[in-house]
Amino acid sequence: METDDVPDGAPTADTAARVREVIAAAGVSQREFARRVVMDPSKLSRSLSGTRRFTAAELARIADEGRVDVGRLLGARPREKATAPAVGVEGGRPLQIVRETVRLIAEHGFHAVRVADIARACATSSAAIHYHFPGRAELLEAAVRWCMDEDTARRAALIAEADDAAAELRQLVALQTPRTAQQRRQWAVWLDLWAEAARSTAVGRLHSEYYRQWRETVADVVRRGVAQGVFRAGTDPQAAALTLTALIDGLATHVLSVSGPSADRAADAMHTALTAHVTHTILAPQP
Repeated sequence: METDDVPDGAPTADTAARVREVIAAAGVSQREFARRVVMDPSKLSRSLSGTRRFTAAELARIADEGRVDVGRLLGARPREKATAPAVGVEGGRPLQIVRETVRLIAEHGFHAVRVADIARACATSSAAIHYHFPGRAELLEAAVRWCMDEDTARRAALIAEADDAAAELRQLVALQTPRTAQQRRQWAVWLDLWAEAARSTAVGRLHSEYYRQWRETVADVVRRGVAQGVFRAGTDPQAAALTLTALIDGLATHVLSVSGPSADRAADAMHTALTAHVTHTILAPQP
């Protein structure tokens, strides 16, 4: 459940205007700013339009990113922040907290990670963690959202480099094969996400949204491939995306269940199996 609590009383109608000023000063789009403060873009939009109130943690993260005092966003006279903006932390304190949370979840599982562990990894206090993310549920949601944003950015970059739809699909398959430490960490977080999605409405929505985006990406690639003649005529883009997603999820789960050289061999086998599936069911036969 969302909380409407904010520091030093309720935000005035001018709070949204002050947040807009911070976004403008950052020189980025509203969506990009939402990514930087690890906030649902739709929540930011509704808060700016006045149909939703910013929470205390959201204002703290916005203030951290804009290097301003929370009181300024609320219209209060400037005063020293309870937690000063992180100095020398890439992306600011909130993103550092989220990145370390992702790493710890991947290594130990979400329910084994304590706020004190995250604080220690960030060289800060538990109070500072709670200042930006009041509870474990909000931390998990932020970690999942960050992983989604990172995956979407990498996906877009890879597709932009491809020469045709066939190359795009090969790039997407490679992206989803957990070979590197980063890929394995992200997949480990997804495994926790699947379990939490069955219990948490908020995480469940993120889970559904991520898979909707992923399947649409694959379906769009298949549509282009059919139009280009590099994929089989009559291929159903949605069915192809659903089947490929199921194969990737099942094979990746197996890869994550082993370690060391066995994991490398399992990743190679996964990539080979996925490539064979694409070749035999999606790619147009070569003359």
